[in-house]
Amino acid sequence: MSALAVAVLLCLVSAVCYAGAAIAQERVAATSPGGGYAPLRRPGWWGAVALTCLGAGLHVVALAYGPLSLVQPLGALTIVFALPMAALCSRRPVGAAGRRGALLATVGLAGLLSLTGTPHGDTLARAERPLLAVAALAAVALAALAARRLRHPGARGVLLAAAAGGAFGMASVFTKAVAEDWTRRGADIPALLPGLGAIAALALAGMLLSQSSYRGAGLAAPLATVTVVNPVVAAAIGVAELGEVFRYGATGALLAAVAGALAATGVVTLTVQDAKRPSDGEADALTGRVPRPRPLTVSEGAPPPRTPAGVWAGAPQGGTGGHEPPTGPR
Repeated sequence: MSALAVAVLLCLVSAVCYAGAAIAQERVAATSPGGGYAPLRRPGWWGAVALTCLGAGLHVVALAYGPLSLVQPLGALTIVFALPMAALCSRRPVGAAGRRGALLATVGLAGLLSLTGTPHGDTLARAERPLLAVAALAAVALAALAARRLRHPGARGVLLAAAAGGAFGMASVFTKAVAEDWTRRGADIPALLPGLGAIAALALAGMLLSQSSYRGAGLAAPLATVTVVNPVVAAAIGVAELGEVFRYGATGALLAAVAGALAATGVVTLTVQDAKRPSDGEADALTGRVPRPRPLTVSEGAPPPRTPAGVWAGAPQGGTGGHEPPTGPR
């Protein structure tokens, strides 16, 4: 099996792990009171952390076998796997629009795969790494602070997810650099510590921000945002700094842009489809069935239950039980 095939296989398994982690995070966010970044008392949170760590480990190994311009776009398969998995868990089938979005995303990713060239041995210059790490962490912090001022949960979730995607993308860039230093340049452990520290800080920030992004925003929009921003950031650094290129020169770059647009269209289609939640009396966009309306409670405007004339509401049903209703303080 070639190194490229190993990288693709590892990316597929990693995407499944990330999809399971995203589903667990969204469920924890939907059922946890308050808006904490890390609900440490929830077992589901730790399950999501474990799946994320497993997916990240497989992702690191994939980066050792393949280029950033290939490994990172394959991360978009996370949402392709996550939505059917979430539908299976909630017994809500995926309709034609969902299948169309998954097909577009898969075709686009296959196009990127076929156009990926042989990776170069370039790595980030050591003098540039501190500047990139500080700039990335500052951008993530600014995005998180800006998101706190947004009142709409959907907009806040997307902005937090964009910050998380940027953090994850830069963490992959530093992971690639550290892996190159370790395997090809024989760097010792002390020389690797700054890069490992940057990876830990960026990965932790991405994990906490992604958890918070699901609060009130559902699964699809934050996950799609992370899925798109992550490879865009990492692939841009790979092309600009690491000398990674596509096959066939300018023509290959143009075809890669078309393939990326197809993948993005598929991701957007999946996002819009999953975001269509049926209201009372409306047909479900996925199944075509009209859900039964949920009865209103008194606090939501339903009339209070009626009592027979002459019966005190505080008395047992069937009569006053020999007691007169209270007429006032005695």
